[in-house]
Amino acid sequence: MYSGNHVLVNHVISPACLPKAGGLARAPAGKNLATPSAMNELLTDWLRGYHLSNWGWNAAITGSALVAGLLLSGVLWLLARLQQKDIQGLFLFNSLVRHLAAPVNVFVPFFMLNLLRPDMRLSAAAHRNTAHFLEIALILTFSWMLIRFIRVFQDFAHRRININQANNLRQRRLLTQLLYVRRVIGSIIVLLTIGAVLLTFSSMRKLGTGLLTGVGVGGIIIGFAAQRSLANLLAGFQIAFTQPIRIDDEVVVEGEFGRIEEITLTYVVVRIWDERRLVLPITYFLEKPFQNWTRTTANTMGTVFLYVDFSVPVEAVRAEFLRFVAAHPLWDKRVGNLIVSDAKRDVLELRALVSGSSSGNVFDLRCAVREHLLNYIKEHYPGALPQQRWTPTVAGQPVPGEGQANPGGHEPSTGNERV
Repeated sequence: MYSGNHVLVNHVISPACLPKAGGLARAPAGKNLATPSAMNELLTDWLRGYHLSNWGWNAAITGSALVAGLLLSGVLWLLARLQQKDIQGLFLFNSLVRHLAAPVNVFVPFFMLNLLRPDMRLSAAAHRNTAHFLEIALILTFSWMLIRFIRVFQDFAHRRININQANNLRQRRLLTQLLYVRRVIGSIIVLLTIGAVLLTFSSMRKLGTGLLTGVGVGGIIIGFAAQRSLANLLAGFQIAFTQPIRIDDEVVVEGEFGRIEEITLTYVVVRIWDERRLVLPITYFLEKPFQNWTRTTANTMGTVFLYVDFSVPVEAVRAEFLRFVAAHPLWDKRVGNLIVSDAKRDVLELRALVSGSSSGNVFDLRCAVREHLLNYIKEHYPGALPQQRWTPTVAGQPVPGEGQANPGGHEPSTGNERV
């Protein structure tokens, strides 16, 4: 019968539905309890045996859904505790538990409540509102599960792609593409989720139908409004697949040396050598010049300059340099030489050139070479260190070279001529 705005149903209780001394009533023969509808029917039949009020009936159904979610949450929590051991053979399972535990714990209670909702004692308007709320909740939680599932795939890719090796160009290329594609897919899921939630409202469906008639003008307006965002998105695709930069590339931008730490849809984060972060718009790397030290290979070369006296025995210093570099573990045996690169007014300029498998190794090798050669010259040829020469003169005697004929027959140089 009807009472006010609420629908009251008089149920006929059969003896088979009443609780027994040994527990719940047995399901009818041939009934498959593995299906949600069968479990739903068994639960409601069991609750009818207690002659609950409308409020108690609805609370019991809601509580049953919450209990189901809590039980699953407890199971996932135990599995998450066990996965911290990160057993080799269960890596994929551990990743699923770690990333999907939170969204599943929220999704399951809403899913169970949606199954039991038709049996709740509510008015017609309350049924519609409850159904609408549960529909939105299921859409949001399911989208959350999809986004977290992408992270499972990312973990799997990270495990297969190891960038902690000397020649990691291919690995960094794949990692850059995967990270950008993951962010694009996540953004698409968010946009589709917002659209799906809005379409659950009838007023928004009518508005969408009306917008289809003005799609031409609307597209132009949206294009102008989102011009910058679309430029960033297209720039991101271009960087992800043409790859002027990659994750972990060594670059020099704005006068700073660092590594590419993160590439997002709108900006790039460069980790400076002193742990600072330089954040640049993603279009910067398509519009302005920059240095990429690891574009095709991580191998680099470095120089060490030494300034010594003209009396230094260059061959002895060169032999010591080659001996030291050949025994150093950071040298990759590609380039190693020492030459006199310039002769200045007071000193000779020696240039030592070395190579290594990465910029970090080359920097450390340069420091080691500079320190060793300075100690070698100081210990074996202390007179070859830079020094100033002054020639003493006696009063009344000419300075050596003055008043003497020029052997070449030319005027002496004043030192101001241009070469």
